[in-house]
Amino acid sequence: MLGARVWLSRGLLLGGAGPGLAASRRGSSSRDKDRSASVSSSGPMPAGGKGSRPSCPPSAPQKTPNRLINEKSPYLLQHAYNPVDWYPWGQEAFDKARKENKPIFLSVGYSTCHWCHMMEEESFQNEEIGRLLSEDFVCVKVDREERPDVDKVYMTFVQATSSGGGWPMNVWLTPNLQPFVGGTYFPPEDGLTRVGFHTVLLRIRDQWKQNKNTLLENSQRVTTTLLARSEISTGDRQLPPSAATMNSRCFQQLDEGYDEEYGGFAEAPKFPTPVILNFLFSYWLSHRVTPDGSRAQQMALHTLKMMANGGIRDHVGQGFHRYSTDRQWHIPHFEKMLYDQAQLAVAYSQAFQISGDEFYSDVAKGILQYVSRNLTHRSGGFYCAEDADSPPERNMRPREGAFYVWTVKEIQQLLPDPVPGATEPLTSGQLLMKHYGLTEAGNIGSTQDSKGELQGQNVLTVRYSLELTAARFGLDVEAVRTLLNAGLEKLSQARKHRPKPHLDNKMLAAWNGLMVSGYAVTGAVLGLDKLVNCATNGAKFLKRHMFDVASGRLMRTCYSGSGGTVEHSNPPCWGFLEDYAFVVRGLLDLYEASQESSWLEWALRLQDTQDRLFWDAKGGGYFCSEAELGAGLPLRLKDDQDGAEPSGNSVSAHNLLRLHGFTGHKDWMDKCVCLLTAFSERMRRVPVALPEMVRTLSAHQQTLKQIVICGDRQAKDTKALVQCVHSMYIPNKVLILADGDPSSFMSRQLPFLSTLRRLEDRATAYVCENQACSLPVTEPCELRKLLHQ
Repeated sequence: MLGARVWLSRGLLLGGAGPGLAASRRGSSSRDKDRSASVSSSGPMPAGGKGSRPSCPPSAPQKTPNRLINEKSPYLLQHAYNPVDWYPWGQEAFDKARKENKPIFLSVGYSTCHWCHMMEEESFQNEEIGRLLSEDFVCVKVDREERPDVDKVYMTFVQATSSGGGWPMNVWLTPNLQPFVGGTYFPPEDGLTRVGFHTVLLRIRDQWKQNKNTLLENSQRVTTTLLARSEISTGDRQLPPSAATMNSRCFQQLDEGYDEEYGGFAEAPKFPTPVILNFLFSYWLSHRVTPDGSRAQQMALHTLKMMANGGIRDHVGQGFHRYSTDRQWHIPHFEKMLYDQAQLAVAYSQAFQISGDEFYSDVAKGILQYVSRNLTHRSGGFYCAEDADSPPERNMRPREGAFYVWTVKEIQQLLPDPVPGATEPLTSGQLLMKHYGLTEAGNIGSTQDSKGELQGQNVLTVRYSLELTAARFGLDVEAVRTLLNAGLEKLSQARKHRPKPHLDNKMLAAWNGLMVSGYAVTGAVLGLDKLVNCATNGAKFLKRHMFDVASGRLMRTCYSGSGGTVEHSNPPCWGFLEDYAFVVRGLLDLYEASQESSWLEWALRLQDTQDRLFWDAKGGGYFCSEAELGAGLPLRLKDDQDGAEPSGNSVSAHNLLRLHGFTGHKDWMDKCVCLLTAFSERMRRVPVALPEMVRTLSAHQQTLKQIVICGDRQAKDTKALVQCVHSMYIPNKVLILADGDPSSFMSRQLPFLSTLRRLEDRATAYVCENQACSLPVTEPCELRKLLHQ
C-alpha cells in the first residue's frame, strides 16, 4: 500500500473496523458500484453508498446558516444549517488552512446520496462533532457532480490506499491539498467493530499536532506514487493495439462473468452498465456468423429483458432505478439518475433495431416518457436525479423506496373490480398481484431491508409472461394486457397523492448531452418526430443557458430557479472534458436524427474548444479538467474507465472518428489514433475496463461508412431513405444529407458531395467507403440490401 497506509499501519491512528450495515449488499467501485460501509483508515475502506434522502429543514428556526447558504448546489444547501464552519471549494478555504496551519477536512457527496444524508444527520448535525471540525480543521464541502475533477483526484487516493471508494468520500488534506488519509461513510460513535467519526477526528487532530512532519512526508510520497501510476501517454508506441485482440479479450472477460440465468455481469449488486451492452452489440455485428457473435447478442438482449422485467424498472412510473441490490434485478436502490435513463433509452432502441421486438422499443419509449414528465425543465433542459427516499406520509421521516412500494391491501382497495371470463373468482387487483409477484408478507427480504422499514411492502417485478398469466386464469392475452395496463395506470394516479422524492434540480451539461442523444437516437430509430423535437429543445437549452459565446466554452452547471427561471453560480462553473465529449456526441446524434446542419456546425466548434482546453500535446489523450481550473490539485488526470457513464476519452475517440467522417479533416483522425495509442497499455491490461474505447478501436480499424442521402430534407422520398438507415443497427457510420446546394455547410466540408447526383430527380442514396462510393439507389429496400453487405 501507499504512504498513508504505511503510516496508519504503525498504529498511530485507528484500529481495525468491519463493514457497515449495508456493506454486504452493495458494491465497491466508486465508478459504478456505490455502497455504504463503516470505514477504517487502518484497514480496507469499503465504499460509501449511493442513495438519497431529502434534506431535512433546520429543526430550530433560530439556527444560523453557514456560508454554504450562498451556494447554488442542492447538495451544499443541504448542509447550510450544519453547526460546521463549512467552506465551498476555493481559495478562501486554502488560505485559511495555510495561515492557521490546519489540515483540511474535505467531504464530497451529492444531493441524492443516501449515505451522504445519513452522515449529515448523524455527524454534521451533531454539535460536538461540529465544534471539533470547526476548531481543528478547515472544512470544505464539495458536490461531486459540480466538481468531478476534485472528486476524481481524491477518489484515486482513497481507492489506492484502500479496497474501494464511494460516497460520501471524506479525505484529510495538508494545506497544500495533498491527501494523507481518507475514507467513506463513518458512523458517529465507536461500535464493537467500528471506529466512529468522533474518534477519527480526535486521533487525526492529535497526529497533526504531534507527527505533522511524518504526515507531510507520507503525503508527498503518496502523491508522487499516484502521479506515476496515473500517467497515460503514447510513450514509444506509434499505433494502437490490434482491435481484433482487444475485442476478443474484452468479450472473453465479459463472457466469464455473465449471469446465465438473470443476465448482467455480477452476483449483487447489479448495475445496468450500458457501455457493456453497447460493446456486445458492436461485437455481435462484426462476428455475426460466429458462435461468439451470437453469444454476445444473446447476452445483451437477455440482460436488457431481465432488467426490464425486474424491479429495477419502475413498472408504474417508468424509468430505471440506479441498481439492483440482488442478482435477480428485483429489489432496487430506488434513486433515479438522468445518465442511466439517457444511456438505457439508446440501449433499448438498439435492441429493437437488432431484434425487431417491440418489447424493447416500448421500454425505450417508457424511459423517455418518465424523463419528459419528471426530469425536464420547462425550457428544455434535464434535471440530474430523483431521490430514493421520501416520507411515506406527510410529516413523516423519509424512508428509502416509500414512493415506489405497495402493500397487498393498497392494491386490493385500488383494484377491486371482478375480471369477467376468468376460470375462478378474480379481481383486477389479484390479477396484477399474481403477474407482478406481490404477497401479503411482502416480497422484500430482510437482507435487503436492514432497517426493517419495508416489512409487508412489495416491489413490482414481472413473474410470468402475459401468456402464462392469461393461461393461468383462462383469459385472452390481449385482455390481460389491457387489464394490467389499466391497473398500472390506477396505481400511477394513486401515487400522485404520495409525498414525492426530492428532485435534484441541478442541470449538468454532460448529462444533458447524454439525454440529447437518448431522445435523438430513440426518435430516429422509432421514427417519432416528437422525441427528436425533445432532443432539439435540449440542445437549444444547452446553447442558450450553458454556452458562453464570447469564449466558446461550456458551463458545467445551471440550476432551476423560482418561477421556472434558470440560474447560474457566480463565478460560473466551467465545463470539464465529459461536458464537451457528451454534448458533442449529442449534437452529432441530433444532426443525424434531424439533418439540421447547425447542430453539426456547433459540434465542430465545441470540439475545437475541447482540443484547446484539454488535449495533451505531449502524451496524447485528453485531461479531465482545464489546467487553470485544476490549479493546486496534486494530480491532473485522464479518466481511464468506462463505468456508470463512459469516460470522456472513450466518447471523444468516437466523436473524433465521426467528425472525420463528416468533414474529412485529417487532424481529427490523427488525434483519434493518438488517443487510442495513449490508452494502449490500459486496454491491453484490462480491456473490460474500457469497453467503449475498445468499441471505438474496432470502428477505427474497420471502415467507416459515409451514407449520403441526396434530396430535400422535407421530401417524403428523402425521409423514407433516412428512416431506412435509422431502422438498421449500423454503429460505424455517419449519415449525411446532401441537399444539392454547393454553398451549404456540408458541401463546404466534403467537396465530393457535389459530384453525387439524384437519379431522375428522386432522393438518392450512396454508401461511400475508403473514398469510393457505391452505385446510387433510390428505393429503401435497395439501400437496405446495400447496407447489409
